[in-house]
Amino acid sequence: MKFKMVHTNFNVLDLEKSLAFYKEALGLTEERRNEAPDGSHIIVFLGDGAGEHKLELTWLRDWKEPYDLGDEEFHLCFTADDYDGAYELHKKMDCICQDKKSPRGLYFIQDPDGYWLEVVPAK
Repeated sequence: MKFKMVHTNFNVLDLEKSLAFYKEALGLTEERRNEAPDGSHIIVFLGDGAGEHKLELTWLRDWKEPYDLGDEEFHLCFTADDYDGAYELHKKMDCICQDKKSPRGLYFIQDPDGYWLEVVPAK
């Protein structure tokens, strides 16, 4: 038996704001969208154009409070072919929440809902 990762879900409060953030910060684009006929939720799958793994953003019409993200210990990780350029972009966007001056030389950015995203240089 073999398993393959397909997607990771993040629930978001403001779908359009999140879509804009992921496009600008990480170049992710919408690949498909599912809207509930009753308007109760919208699910959007984002991709990087290179891999098969998707980021699923879920917006729930009746959810109004920020999501409980625990202790911010879970995250997605991205590589960047232009690591220094990515760092400068994220610095300009003011979304860096843990600087690359850390002992491991990597950094984290934070999306509009508080999810952490790790950025590491491509090997």
